[in-house]
This record gives sequence, C-alpha cells and structure tokens, in this order.
Amino acid sequence: MIVTTKGEEETIRLGEKIAKGLKPGDLVALSGDLGAGKTTLVKGIAKGLGVKDYRHVNSPSFVLVKEYKGKIPLYHFDIYRLNNLKDIEDIGYEDYLGRRGVLVIEWAKKMGRILPKKYLGISLKIKNHNQRIINIKKP
Repeated sequence: MIVTTKGEEETIRLGEKIAKGLKPGDLVALSGDLGAGKTTLVKGIAKGLGVKDYRHVNSPSFVLVKEYKGKIPLYHFDIYRLNNLKDIEDIGYEDYLGRRGVLVIEWAKKMGRILPKKYLGISLKIKNHNQRIINIKKP
C-alpha cells in the first residue's frame, strides 16, 4: 500500500493507524533517506501504542535504542551509525524480539541477512518540502 502524507501531522496520524494493527512481538523495519520522516512516523506509532508523551519520541541515533511505556511498550532502534552486522548484533536487538512490545528499527536495510523474516516493512521518500510517499509492505 502506498500513501502520500502532507505534513508532519498526517504522518503521525498514519503511524497511529499502523499501530492499531500491531501486537506485542511485531517488528517494523523502516527505511528512507535522512529527513524522510521515519522518526515522525514512529511518533505516530508511539501514540497508537498508548505512549503518553509520544511527541517527545526522538531518534535514538546516539544511544541506539529508546524504550517507551504504553499499552504496548515501544522499543525504538536507530542503527544509522552502525556500520557492520557484528555491531548490530552486539546491541542486543534480538533480546527485544522476545519482549512483550513492538520493535521499530530505523535504517533496517543495514541489517541485511540478520533482519528476521517476518516484519512490517515501511519505506519513506521525500516528495517535496511537506509531502512524503510512504510504502507499507505487509509480511
């Protein structure tokens, strides 16, 4: 399914809708260039999962993972700074797969062969200043 959003609020609302179909143990793999709206989409997913301060969700680029409490916990990874599969494995993302939350990974394409087989793939592209083209591929 391909969706075009016009602005941050529409991208957040789309993330909220996506979250309604997620359940504990699900993995969402995000891809897209810098500034494409990955973290904005995660804010919406957080809102949909019941994270009270969803607007405070930000990219965990330097800490690699952030945990948010909601009706369903959100584990938000950003692996932009990691350059090889060993570094990705070393952060312990697999430990989060068994938890009772939703795992969202920004820059998931970097995971290559270690990305689990079952995930919701979402790619974001910049159309113009306000618009994003979002392609959602169900597992």
